[in-house]
Amino acid sequence: MKLIYEDLPGEEVEVAPRKLVGRVLFGLLVLLSALIGATAGLLLVYTTDLPQVEQLEHYRPSSITELYDDQGRIIGSFALQRRVVANYSDFPPVLREALISIEDKDFYDHWGVNVWRIAGAAYRDIESGGKVQGASTLTMQLARNLFLSPDRSFRRKIEEALLAIQIERRFTKEQIFTLYANQIFLGHGAYGFESASEYYFSKSAKQLTLDEAALLAGLPKAPGLYSPINHPDRAIKRRNLVINAMLEDGKITHQQANDARSQPIQLKLQHDLNSLAPYFVEEIRRYLENKYGTDQVHEGGLRVYTSLDMDLQRFANHAVLDGLAAYERRHGWKNSLNNVLTPKVTLANYQHPDWDDEPEVEGYVHALVLGVGPGAATVRFGRYIASLSQADAAWTKRKLPDILTPGDIAYVKIVSLGSDGKARVSLEQDSGAQGALLAIDNATGAIKAMVGGRDFEESKFNRATQALRQVGSSFKPYVYTAAIDQGAKPDDTVLDAPVTFETASGPYIPHNYDEKFEGTITLRRALAQSRNIPALKIADGLGIKTVIDYAHRFGITSNMPPYLPVALGAAEVTLFEQTSAFSVFPNDGVRVMPRYITKVTDYEGRVLEEDFPEVKDVISVRTARIMTSMLQEVVQHGTGIAAASMKYPLGGKTGTTNDFTDAWFIGFSPAMTTGVWIGYDEKKTLGAKESGARAALPIWMDFMKVALAGKDSGDFAPAPALASGVAKVDTPDAAPAAEEFH
Repeated sequence: MKLIYEDLPGEEVEVAPRKLVGRVLFGLLVLLSALIGATAGLLLVYTTDLPQVEQLEHYRPSSITELYDDQGRIIGSFALQRRVVANYSDFPPVLREALISIEDKDFYDHWGVNVWRIAGAAYRDIESGGKVQGASTLTMQLARNLFLSPDRSFRRKIEEALLAIQIERRFTKEQIFTLYANQIFLGHGAYGFESASEYYFSKSAKQLTLDEAALLAGLPKAPGLYSPINHPDRAIKRRNLVINAMLEDGKITHQQANDARSQPIQLKLQHDLNSLAPYFVEEIRRYLENKYGTDQVHEGGLRVYTSLDMDLQRFANHAVLDGLAAYERRHGWKNSLNNVLTPKVTLANYQHPDWDDEPEVEGYVHALVLGVGPGAATVRFGRYIASLSQADAAWTKRKLPDILTPGDIAYVKIVSLGSDGKARVSLEQDSGAQGALLAIDNATGAIKAMVGGRDFEESKFNRATQALRQVGSSFKPYVYTAAIDQGAKPDDTVLDAPVTFETASGPYIPHNYDEKFEGTITLRRALAQSRNIPALKIADGLGIKTVIDYAHRFGITSNMPPYLPVALGAAEVTLFEQTSAFSVFPNDGVRVMPRYITKVTDYEGRVLEEDFPEVKDVISVRTARIMTSMLQEVVQHGTGIAAASMKYPLGGKTGTTNDFTDAWFIGFSPAMTTGVWIGYDEKKTLGAKESGARAALPIWMDFMKVALAGKDSGDFAPAPALASGVAKVDTPDAAPAAEEFH
């Protein structure tokens, strides 16, 4: 019989029997060598303990530090590797069987290595002249991932086998599987099957279905190549290969296999946990790293229990972004959009940082303009395509082709998201205006919500804690507090009339916002209507240094020069300081220091620190209650009258600075104090009449309506002056309230 094989197209070459025998002998020699090597390795391993393996007895993989809100819900994490350490019982049988069927069928029977598979792989690689590859058991993969380099060489393969044998000597199969299942990389920053299940499907591994388990089990071979996000077609083929392997092993029935293979990939990607409250999480990170060190924070698996309320934070995000959108629409279309198209950047390959996280309805995102027609434009963000109609951009008073071009990055609000990848959006604008919000629980000082800007990815600067901005007339309560504390009464009067103050730099002639004067008015009305002249006269009579001293007692740390205009808010203060200071009024004169963290534990659950409210007396109960009643008047009849429609007991103060560069509203209920600031990072005007009442107060109201809904709001304690029968000032509700200005 003549043996042939095709060497070149159209040619047949005869193989001599002697050559065939030689190849068979060579293969047998390779197999014999492998057996001898394995035997020698066994003897070596059983007589010598490998030092690396001893470390496994105390091994704990790098773990995520998780942050929890006040109800125990995860709001953020810090990690070099996204990993959630799980126990053997946390990995369901369907996942274990899928992984073993595709990666290591004899896992529960071998002693760390599969000699026959190694010999076969070695023969193929020797024949082809390639590197040693394949044939690794789960134990060998674990040894390689923990202790060895990823290079493919005979030496590394031998070390891998020896380590695997040693691991099998020391640990049970369940322990080995658990170590492997927690260690292996599964793509997109996820290490371990519990973390991968949460990332790809937003659920624990225990809840995986057959098709989902098979998808994850197919990833260890090449997480990038079989990514269900980037390469869904390859992922399906690999998943079905796993299902077929399970069927061959008798782990599932034909019906189960057919049903699982017919399922489309249905990912439910986990939101970036840090995206809900990124500015708050960043404050926590800085604190923790300063106290515990970077390694402990990012690898130590700390558990950090914070003061934040996830629900309130979500409402705060929406309130600020909606308020900024309303501001942008008031001032019309003025954007010149950035076009990203270059020879290397195309409509097909462009990716925006916003798209790294799953979008949500009512959220705002930057979208790529794909095409523009007479009545509609097509935009893309992530895996979603949306059609933008002329009606969705009606507020611009422009035609879509006049303002959009393919390749532009447009700012849009998501109206709806469909499972088919289609979405509805409305066109918005980002001219650079920024906003910040801070909400503090009065009784505990717990920070319940924090928004530090429009977009954390674009700017990490926290405008709630780091931005020093002039506070305008929201400073005036310190002036009136000093007066009340030193014996004045709310119904004492002051003359609102033209005045000139002599200062070291010359005459100072102030004016009111409306350029009018009301004559003799009560202190209560002067504060409610934010009259500038009365505030300056009171401050001048007390001495501006006395007023500044009171501000410092409230927790304002900023340096304030002893100039009279400081009484009208010509002082730079952070939103954090101003909001915390205002909580003194509903707190009967006590300032509870703001706090982010309630408790920190280590990986083992040991308490590293526990924070309790820290309190400080600022003013007397009498003064606090009188001031609270006066600040209620601001809401009921003054510059904050828009909030009177909320029908809750509320107090607060608006603030507006020269040229409308900063707009503030700091207000409180009996339970919570919230501050809002709107402005540009560079000190430029927001536009005519963009006062605290117009720009900041609506955001405050949107947030507080939700924060107070369905809760017992309580009531403020009565002020001593009111209890003695002093009447309220009768200000007609219909009259427009004058906004303050300095």
